Amino acid sequence: MASKYQLVNLQGNHACALGAVAAGCRFFAGYPITPSSEIAERMALELPRIGGVFIQMEDEIASMGAVLGASMGGLKSMTATSGPGFSLKQEHLGYGAGAEIPCVIANVMRGGPSTGMPTRPSQGDIMQSRWGTHGDHATIVLAPASVKEVFDETRRAFALSEKFRVPVIVLYDEVIGHLVETIELPKPEECEQVERKWADSDKKTFKPYAETDDLVPPMARPGDGYRVHTTGLTHAEDGFPTQDPETVVRVTQRILGKLEKHADEIASYEEVDCKDADTVIVAIGISARAANQAIRQARKKGGKVGLFRPITLWPFPEKPFKQAVQKAKTVIVPEMNAGQLALEIERLCQSEQIVERLNRIDGEALEPGEILQKIGEAQ
Repeated sequence: MASKYQLVNLQGNHACALGAVAAGCRFFAGYPITPSSEIAERMALELPRIGGVFIQMEDEIASMGAVLGASMGGLKSMTATSGPGFSLKQEHLGYGAGAEIPCVIANVMRGGPSTGMPTRPSQGDIMQSRWGTHGDHATIVLAPASVKEVFDETRRAFALSEKFRVPVIVLYDEVIGHLVETIELPKPEECEQVERKWADSDKKTFKPYAETDDLVPPMARPGDGYRVHTTGLTHAEDGFPTQDPETVVRVTQRILGKLEKHADEIASYEEVDCKDADTVIVAIGISARAANQAIRQARKKGGKVGLFRPITLWPFPEKPFKQAVQKAKTVIVPEMNAGQLALEIERLCQSEQIVERLNRIDGEALEPGEILQKIGEAQ
């Protein structure tokens, strides 16, 4: 019997590109930027082979605009970038959130602010990925920590984006992006693809932003004859601008509520040895991998230490986290920034729990020894 998988050596950024193709992505618009450029390079090779379109745009803003346009035209679409480019995309990201346009954005984090350290790793975009654009908006952020997870979470990003009509960000650091690992890669025909909900109602009464039971209105497929008005202004169910307070509240609550309603489906996390842990580490990306090694060493010495790793970073998996740290006296947050994820952890922890920060901002990845030392200090 033929295997459903092929064993390959693969770089993280290439896994992102292949995950997108496996999910049905057929349009990529981007601009080269370290350390994400390999995603664009691989998409430039893969998409023409399967009838897709790759465009190198003149800048990051145009890239995001092209992705939104292609998605509205019916294609699964994505772009890839790093910190400075991610900043430039924020206005269009807000448009995508407000107009409910499915798309995927890969952000491979590097040192900052401004152009920072292009070739050095960082985790400085954690809060920007959630609150980078203005206003109250719905966003999903996935944070893979291995090459296989980059492939899987990119596929899942498209599935969530299409199902819930929301921009989804795949967020990982430079180390994960350039890491090469041997993984089992599923063959394309084995990869399930999720399609958005297309309108099939009466064309005369169709409202492009009508409230549905799942809070996700169907999209009109181009060419099917539906009349649609799309705007970045706050709009009513018919798509036309409104400032009527009651309507604004209803529409905004629906956009935010669609993620809250499906929170259990969106949430994903890894929990290691948390049941009896009096110290729990919370981390993402390469920092989580270092933490995993640290807790193994701590356990060998008799320490009761666990790891909680949010794979869905936003919306943060609050209920599983609170359960994981229920017995913990101390929560340690190692991250490659001046303290961002720690803000969310401090918000969610009980008043008697101590939250310890462990930060690096020098362009170097956190090492297991540093985390192990912090564990020792906490105990």
